[in-house]
Amino acid sequence: MHSTLRTRRSPNTHKSPRATQTATAAITAALLAVALTACGGDSDNDDTGGTDGGAKESAASVQLPKLDGQTLEVAAVWTGPEQDNFTKVLEEFEKRTGAKVNFVPTGNNTSTFLGTKIEGGKPPDVAFLPQVGVLHQFAEKGWLKDVGPDAQAQLDKNFSAGWKDLGAFEGKQYGIYVKAANKSLVWYNTAAFEAAGVTEAPTTWKEFIATAQTLSDAGSPAVSIGGADGWTLTDWFENVYLSQAGPEKYDQLATHEIKWTDPSVKDALTTLAELWGKDDLIAGGRSGALQTEFPKSVTQTFSGDAPAGMVFEGDFVTANINADTEAKVGTDAKVFPFPAVGDQAPVVSGGDVAVALKDGKGAQALLTFLASTDAAEIWAAQGGFLSPNKAMDQATYKDDVTRGIAKALLAAGDDFRFDMSDQAPAAFGGTAGIGEWKDLQDFLRNPSDVAGAQKKLESDAAKAYKSS
Repeated sequence: MHSTLRTRRSPNTHKSPRATQTATAAITAALLAVALTACGGDSDNDDTGGTDGGAKESAASVQLPKLDGQTLEVAAVWTGPEQDNFTKVLEEFEKRTGAKVNFVPTGNNTSTFLGTKIEGGKPPDVAFLPQVGVLHQFAEKGWLKDVGPDAQAQLDKNFSAGWKDLGAFEGKQYGIYVKAANKSLVWYNTAAFEAAGVTEAPTTWKEFIATAQTLSDAGSPAVSIGGADGWTLTDWFENVYLSQAGPEKYDQLATHEIKWTDPSVKDALTTLAELWGKDDLIAGGRSGALQTEFPKSVTQTFSGDAPAGMVFEGDFVTANINADTEAKVGTDAKVFPFPAVGDQAPVVSGGDVAVALKDGKGAQALLTFLASTDAAEIWAAQGGFLSPNKAMDQATYKDDVTRGIAKALLAAGDDFRFDMSDQAPAAFGGTAGIGEWKDLQDFLRNPSDVAGAQKKLESDAAKAYKSS
């Protein structure tokens, strides 16, 4: 089926550039004020409501049905620490309802995995989709179940209009964005910065490249890049593009209203090449980056004999820092906003949307719980998680840095830009080994071929949008 360009537009694209720039400036200021000054932030704060995964009984905000004897299946992309943290939420749901919940990892090709399950007649009860474009495609195919009245009540009470709109399609509510991400963050190793004599976090792209060179000259691998996972490279591009080209162009490229051969794309790729084209600034060089998966890009920044100085990615980096390194968020590991390439620093958000793929009381009960403050607070207490739930107790976040990032995201209201690749058809923006993921990996391999990268990106985008 063919969808109109409008159905793939982020619900926030009606915001004027001036409004978006004002919100962006406020978010950036909040991040600089809160995250960078959280020197004493302890990843094991005692005042966060605890980290044992149990909800506060007196604060239970949602009533759930008894589901004794029922077994539900939940599918999501998470593995390792992220899966372990989510398991705490499922355990509480099991405790309250009597149901048993089995978790199934989808792998990076979520749409393919779920599509095969659905067409085979064995879909999971609930799935988390990492791309809004996949939600649109699944809704068009009739694979998604409407959000029920109890889940809708939690959604209306706890989420802003922008986040609700992201989970809707053609006027119907299908999903709940229970996990958000601020994808405009650079995490840094404070010891590496101190050893190189870097005393201030860079705020512009020019300063960022200069900081990377200073780190490299001092003997530290400067920037760790998880290029084996193509989605990380799309996040690099989106932040540079949003800051340099501006929100209107960003919205147009996100919906393929302008082509990837547009001069604005050339400018963004040329900017990226200032980093990607210098092997001495990348941990392991370009070839090493292309063999580095996202979790390793984090661990090689905060552990080992020669840790890298910086790693770019979202707030969820803290889950890997906490689980896989000895570094403490807020002391050994700090964060600054993605540097401004143009007039404003970018703020790109992402998220995972929970949808029901089966009818029944169990799937709707789980959606209701996931939309509640109870579930959000359990998840937040584990670390490596950010919620767009505006009613949850912010004190439950595991550390001061994450708390500051969450505050900044909520401060944005609905003036944010959603991950561009996640808005695209999965064949272009959400599948390993093809489309944008593969094209940007090829560009990382050869950053001098800007024109070739543009041509390939446009060819793959045109095919994907035409068939969606």
